[in-house]
Amino acid sequence: MQRLLPASEVVILTVKRATGTFSLIGCFFMLFVIWLLRRYHSLAQKMICSLTVAAFFDSVAYVIGDTHPEGSLCNFQAWWLTYFDWSALAWVCLITVNLYLNLVKEMSTSRYELLYHLMAWGVPLVMASLPLFSGYYGPAGAWCWITGNHVAWRFGIWYVPLFTLIFLMICCYARIIYVANERMQSWFGTFNPERERRKVSLAEEIKPLKWYPSVYLLVSLFPLINRLHNAFYPQDPVFSLTLLHVLSAPLHGLANAFVFGLDRDTWSQLSPTGIQVTNLAAVMAHCGISPSSWRCSLGCVTGRVSGSTILGRCTTHRLSWGTSVTRMMMTPTSFSTLLT
Repeated sequence: MQRLLPASEVVILTVKRATGTFSLIGCFFMLFVIWLLRRYHSLAQKMICSLTVAAFFDSVAYVIGDTHPEGSLCNFQAWWLTYFDWSALAWVCLITVNLYLNLVKEMSTSRYELLYHLMAWGVPLVMASLPLFSGYYGPAGAWCWITGNHVAWRFGIWYVPLFTLIFLMICCYARIIYVANERMQSWFGTFNPERERRKVSLAEEIKPLKWYPSVYLLVSLFPLINRLHNAFYPQDPVFSLTLLHVLSAPLHGLANAFVFGLDRDTWSQLSPTGIQVTNLAAVMAHCGISPSSWRCSLGCVTGRVSGSTILGRCTTHRLSWGTSVTRMMMTPTSFSTLLT
């Protein structure tokens, strides 16, 4: 395969590292928010956290990657990139499957957590190792991957499965949205607070997650076009296509952070009051307080969730367990006193 001019390669590598760095920042943001708001208890939250970890290591490969001569370092970079590309894709697929089972089939999926991990980390190991053991990794443009002499492997290992899975995920989300709308339509009529709460919960649960397949489709289009051009014209690489390739391929982490940021409840919880409430919930959980009864063994908290609750020197109104807060009044002194 013909290489680009040296000056063009410098530009390509610089852009690749820059976009990879933006993705790293996006992953850091997601992991920080997950830790800060303690969003790692439910299965869905754990899956998003695992997706972020996979996208983080995928971004690392783009940041540190360089054009290496054939050898063990180049093979390792290619294997690393393929493995975490596949791992991030696997977690997006499993998040979709989990949501489908929860909302359409109305199944509890907590027992599948170990199976999800085996699939999300095991299948990529197989897919990344096949070209390695076959000796098909090597210099492939702006980074090391499957070489241009093995085009069928490029499409068989990555692009055909990628777009097939994206298509299936889009179909899956179409079914999820259809079933959710049908369910909400069937609830129209007499007012029921629990149904209204469930309606809002359904809409809020589907809204951010449905964008993950679309994001993967968008960031994968230019890499596909460039690899198709490489397959048909291996001796004539196009700088503009390669540039678009390196602009979009490393953006998985940043794109995931964008989808993560679509959740308005996340931003509301990132306010000082929201962070205080999250920490307060953690303290109460540590005290062994159930969601329905707010009682601390230290005697600092008494009362129940509904109405007005006195927490030592703090007063909360309509405090919702583990979600958002409509109104809260708390002084830093009283909160620190509660923490001690």
